[in-house]
Amino acid sequence: MPSLDQGPNPQRAKSTLVTGLILALVGIVILGLVSLGNWQLKRLDWKLELIERVETRAYAEPVAAPTAEMWSNIHQSTDEYRRVVIHGKFVHQKETLVWALTEHGNGYWVVTPLITSAGETVLINRGYVPIEDANPARRRAGQVAGEVSMTGLLRISEPGGIPLRKNDPIKEYWYSRDVAAIARSRSLVNVAPYFIDADDAANPGGLPIGGLTRLNYRNTHLVYALTWYGLALLLAGLTLWVIWHGRTERAGKHEQQ
Repeated sequence: MPSLDQGPNPQRAKSTLVTGLILALVGIVILGLVSLGNWQLKRLDWKLELIERVETRAYAEPVAAPTAEMWSNIHQSTDEYRRVVIHGKFVHQKETLVWALTEHGNGYWVVTPLITSAGETVLINRGYVPIEDANPARRRAGQVAGEVSMTGLLRISEPGGIPLRKNDPIKEYWYSRDVAAIARSRSLVNVAPYFIDADDAANPGGLPIGGLTRLNYRNTHLVYALTWYGLALLLAGLTLWVIWHGRTERAGKHEQQ
């Protein structure tokens, strides 16, 4: 006896709609994962170019540190880590101790104003001192007097502090080399918008220890890109398997009927 046409099956139509929505959502997620992978590859190109630029500047012959007429044209993308040389006199009584974590352990960066013959002030990160040598009286030999010439890497100001630790000039808590804030705190005038990390030339008495600037940039963009692409591939494969498995089950039930 032929089966009677019972008309549209509301349950099946609802199931089809839900399946379509789920597949659409999965497709959006896969596209999102692929986009993240593409973005990480772009970041990889940017990071490799940055590393090349930094290494080219850092190991080049030193050039004269930018003077006042050049300050407005200094930019991180074109000038940071440039190797420079500067001449002047240190103002040791206005040094600032900035928290530091180095290969030598916890301690401080000794950031000292240097006054050039043109009356310009440039902050010099002379290097690291251990916590027990924070007091300048313990490192008098390193408080060099008179005209000096020093070479180092030009660095851009680090305003505010570091994550979870903000600079507090009143309490003398410094966690970053914030040029503007240090200049205000020490009543400095005509201050360059950058500071200089001193090179590894030895200071009298052995302190501060210069030449500790980190040039090794963390570069994990390729790993992240492969991770996003792998997740997209895994999700696509799992989705195809679920679809195939569901059709196989339905086909088997149909044959049994």
